[in-house]
Amino acid sequence: MTIDLKNARILVTNDDGVEAEGIVLLEKIARTLCDDVWVVAPDAERSGAGHSLTMSQPIRYHQLGPRRFEVVGTPTDSVLIGVSEILKDKKPDLVLSGINRGANVAEDVTYSGTIAAAMEATLLEIPAIALSNFFGSIDERIDEARWTAVEHFAADIIRKLTKVSWPHGNLMNVNFPGIPTKDVKGIKVCPQGRRRIGDKLDKRTDPKGRTYFWIAGPGTEPFEDQPHADYRQLADGFITITPLNMELTNYKMLDALHAVMEGA
Repeated sequence: MTIDLKNARILVTNDDGVEAEGIVLLEKIARTLCDDVWVVAPDAERSGAGHSLTMSQPIRYHQLGPRRFEVVGTPTDSVLIGVSEILKDKKPDLVLSGINRGANVAEDVTYSGTIAAAMEATLLEIPAIALSNFFGSIDERIDEARWTAVEHFAADIIRKLTKVSWPHGNLMNVNFPGIPTKDVKGIKVCPQGRRRIGDKLDKRTDPKGRTYFWIAGPGTEPFEDQPHADYRQLADGFITITPLNMELTNYKMLDALHAVMEGA
């Protein structure tokens, strides 16, 4: 089913924390789409949390202002609290997650709390869009321009996506190239890619001579058989849109295993 945004209730969340620059911008964008906008997000940054739940300690939330709440927990916790507790009288028609400070393409989607929040909404039968903005090796002097493409394009992209009837169990992953609006080449609907991650551990020594590790970002070496993948298009200056499916079954392998394991 499609969504009538003017009469919709929108829940905004993220993984960078309720005070992050990206969620403030996303709330502003959401309010141009409808009047019933709520923010329920983690109290602090939870980047890389993936689709994790808090199951070994209590989850608490606090109201920060009208329709604005922080959750002491993960992005997934925030969506659960938002949908099943704070908005239980009238559940949201759409969940917007982001806008993440950094891209979520290729294998990033398996780690991302931004994507995970959208996944949780999808499991709760609520359409969800994850939005991220690339922050790479760009001149820091134009840092203020990095959000301009999001401000210019995001609302229209959300409007168009909500006019499309999505298959059951699907969510949308949108990435912006983090460059000035005039430099954006357009929009590409493309598949999720995969990069060669390589060594993610950065081994260091503290001032007392003790070893510690810092988990670095993934490598960018591409798989050459994926010329149209999301991260390639993003690097070329395009906004990317990738529909993601909660169904992870490999059906080709399923058929092969039937033959081997069941003697078919």
